[in-house]
Amino acid sequence: MPDLSPSSPAEAYAALLQGNARFVSGDRLHPNQDADRRSELAPRQHPFAVLFGCSDSRLAAEIIFDRGLGDLFVVRTAGHVAGAEVLGSVEYGVNVLGAPLVVVLGHDSCGAVTAAAEAERGGAAPAGYLGDVVERVIPSVLAARALGRTEIDQFVDEHIRRSVDGLVSRSALLANEVAAGRCAVVGLSYRLAGGTVKRVAAHGLAE
Repeated sequence: MPDLSPSSPAEAYAALLQGNARFVSGDRLHPNQDADRRSELAPRQHPFAVLFGCSDSRLAAEIIFDRGLGDLFVVRTAGHVAGAEVLGSVEYGVNVLGAPLVVVLGHDSCGAVTAAAEAERGGAAPAGYLGDVVERVIPSVLAARALGRTEIDQFVDEHIRRSVDGLVSRSALLANEVAAGRCAVVGLSYRLAGGTVKRVAAHGLAE
């Protein structure tokens, strides 16, 4: 049975990687998913990680990391675009609930990144608020192209990297926790077909 309450950034990161390995191999433990856990959490929560990910339906955090109730504080938007509500939610998970790890979770073949790449090349931007999402991903596409990147999944990795950097640069509360060693922010890219994750960027966590 895995450690149910990691207390440091390194322990929390290791717990997620171990859970993902179980998910990939099919040897899942389904921890913290029973009636006792439900009752235990009713008066309080103490998640060990904040998971800020893309809203893609194939990216269910508790499943791909083999976790259960109360383990992850999950915030999701299309293309993991971060506005004030996201930043406030992440700060709540870290500063109020005490989570020692924040994960930005993107994935290959991301629709939001693909739409941003098409719009950046002169294609029609989506209508409505979806267009706003795409516009906020375009800077990542431009940054990737400036580095000589040409593939969608390379754009995805750059968007994950910029999202990680953006959380730390825009939130003084989060930056202070990282500087003090109480929290780390890590960017992971999920492979839809294989179920694995790879590390793309990090603040406050050694290789």
